[in-house]
Amino acid sequence: MNERVIRVLEFDKIKEALAKHATSSLGKEKAENLQPSSNFDEVVKWQEETDEAVKVLRLKGQVPLGGIFDIRASLKRAQIGGDLSASELLDVASTIYAGRQIKNFIEAMVEDGIELPLLDDYVKQIKPLAELERNIKNCIDDHGHVMDGASDKLRTIRQTLRSTESRIREKLENMTRSQSAQKMLSDAIITIRNERFVIPVKQEYRHAYGGIVHDQSASGATLFIEPQVVVDLNNQLQETKAKEKQEIDRILHELTMSVAEEAGLLYENVDILAEIDFIFAKAFYSQHIKASKPKMNKRGIIKLYKARHPLIDPKNCVPNDIFLGEDYSAIVITGPNTGGKTVTLKTIGLLTLMAQAGLQIPALDDSEMTVFSSVFADIGDEQSIEQSLSTFSSHMTNIVEILKHVDENSLVLFDELGAGTDPQEGAALAIAILDDVYMRGAKVVATTHYSELKAYSYNRTGVINASVEFDVETLSPTYKLLLGVPGRSNAFEISKRLGLSERIIANAKNYVSNETNKVENMIFSLEQSQKKAEQEWIEAEKIRKYAEELHHELQQQIIAFNEERNKLLEKAEEEAREAVEKAKKEAEAIIRDLQKMKQSAADSIKEHEMIEARKKLEEAVPSLQKKHKQTPTKKQIKKKLLPGDEVKVISLDQKGHIVEKISEEEFQVQIGILKMKVKANDLEYISSPTPIEKKPLATVRGSDHHVKLELDLRGERYEDAIVKVEKYIDDALLASYPRVSIIHGKGTGALRKGVHEFLKNHRHVKSFRLGEMAEGGSGVTVVELK
Repeated sequence: MNERVIRVLEFDKIKEALAKHATSSLGKEKAENLQPSSNFDEVVKWQEETDEAVKVLRLKGQVPLGGIFDIRASLKRAQIGGDLSASELLDVASTIYAGRQIKNFIEAMVEDGIELPLLDDYVKQIKPLAELERNIKNCIDDHGHVMDGASDKLRTIRQTLRSTESRIREKLENMTRSQSAQKMLSDAIITIRNERFVIPVKQEYRHAYGGIVHDQSASGATLFIEPQVVVDLNNQLQETKAKEKQEIDRILHELTMSVAEEAGLLYENVDILAEIDFIFAKAFYSQHIKASKPKMNKRGIIKLYKARHPLIDPKNCVPNDIFLGEDYSAIVITGPNTGGKTVTLKTIGLLTLMAQAGLQIPALDDSEMTVFSSVFADIGDEQSIEQSLSTFSSHMTNIVEILKHVDENSLVLFDELGAGTDPQEGAALAIAILDDVYMRGAKVVATTHYSELKAYSYNRTGVINASVEFDVETLSPTYKLLLGVPGRSNAFEISKRLGLSERIIANAKNYVSNETNKVENMIFSLEQSQKKAEQEWIEAEKIRKYAEELHHELQQQIIAFNEERNKLLEKAEEEAREAVEKAKKEAEAIIRDLQKMKQSAADSIKEHEMIEARKKLEEAVPSLQKKHKQTPTKKQIKKKLLPGDEVKVISLDQKGHIVEKISEEEFQVQIGILKMKVKANDLEYISSPTPIEKKPLATVRGSDHHVKLELDLRGERYEDAIVKVEKYIDDALLASYPRVSIIHGKGTGALRKGVHEFLKNHRHVKSFRLGEMAEGGSGVTVVELK
């Protein structure tokens, strides 16, 4: 992409914001060097990578990316024979550890059934190099200090060091505690000068201790002397320290050689970790600006629903629907200054660059973006004093350069096209330039003041007018984009609101041509029609959504009813089979008995034996009685139903609770996670909730708020979910509910496990179980309260 376009559309600011979300210098470097791609397959892959990372953050809330360092310079020095310092080796070990952590993290999610093909492919390329990490960690502690256990020789040397140092301190402490010390020493302390132990001696007693003078105080009154008695020990200490350094250098050299041997794999790990850190930086940034993944297409179509400029505070940004490339390939936005035309232009261009760079965009789901080979923009005042160019000349120079490279795969953005010169000539130039770009097949969005361009779209197919709404009552723009409606000047209305005389305004209108008045009236009519259509669409959308919810609810009820019916049928068939099988066995036994009787003499068979055998055969026939629905008793029918009562929906043969009384003849009933309106004559009273604890009337009324029979935790973090469960159980107890449902979803099961652990230890929880099929299955936990 052209560097000037990157700057004008403020894509650099997006990269700066993105870099702040990277955890390592490697990820920051990739963010700072990010460039949009014009390769469709590459853009789609980048978007998929970002979306997978967003999915990880949505499910887990975090990702282990700490401890990644840019060790490439250290690896290079190790390869050419240089020795690495302890801290550099520690960075190598930390980076190896970080790679193993993210590898295990992603692979564990994949094993749990979460689809992350691209991230999984990245982490599979990470080499654990556990032995090299272990060797470094066994020699160097977390503070970059080579430990005693790095080698047996180093341990021995350090023991000698500590022993020698102890002997030196012992001798010097004897001197500082002697009777003469208070008189001859400036202070009874042991200090170090030139890496040797010394004591502070007053100038006049310098010869009392002998030895070597290493330093003196600023006044010269105190000399720091190494007494003769410890000179040899200090010499021995220095020799031991030299041996220690030599051994440490040897250990670091061996570790450096090990790093050099694995340098190739370490380079690969660093590259992969940099890419993973960068991908998750895009995901964190997406969460920060509340962005979504756009659908990418090759058809040159842009569909943005409620799009926002990512660099404007969402509280102050008005989202707009923007469509380009399907029914029309050119948009001409007209209207007054400060109305938001330029912001709309920049939003289209910046979101295009973001999408082509693999970033999610601040717009609603189902938004679509396309991949352009080039994006051109002429935005802002590019006046150059050095080149003695006027605003018009500067813009025209830029436009001439743009026209040299525009093709059918280009997006062209013109701000105030043709401005800075004679209005009539400027408007003519603007129309000619738009025609040229349009004929080349490019997608073009232009803003202008010229009223001549308001009729531009009516003479050409594939071009649409647009404007930014202006509220005449408040004399301020609403920043809402109106597609299909050209902008009005509003000069007369604004002047009137500001107090200009009606006489002057009427006189001014006489100078406006009839054609212009007709156009203005037409635009006003279009604005009113569009507002009315939008309001009706909003109402229709609400009704549609409500109908969809009802349809979905009914579908769930039908599914649950059919499942229950099938279960009952299967159970009945099984009971029937068992009864028939039992009857067959009894009949066979009776027949065998009769055959034995037949074989014996007929005279010997008693009459009562025949009667008894016939009775047994009749009793062997299975009796399958149909179960009739229980008819409610008079007491049940007359019972006044209240919210919270447990009831049975007769037509569905399902139990539930009354949530709300709609009228004397209709109630809202909850069955599992489903709510429905049920007629009173279709309800059978079962029981009323038993009060858990009688509280003073004032206390109960003090908490007079509606408590739902279920708590929905889907999408919540673990800590927040447990807090909500605890408060919800307290509210349910106050509402005297005997049973409630907690919806945690199926997912990975982590939230369900956490909720169950909490319920086990709650003193007011009598029992809990997973919901049945009609209640939501394993995505719901039903809790019995006590």
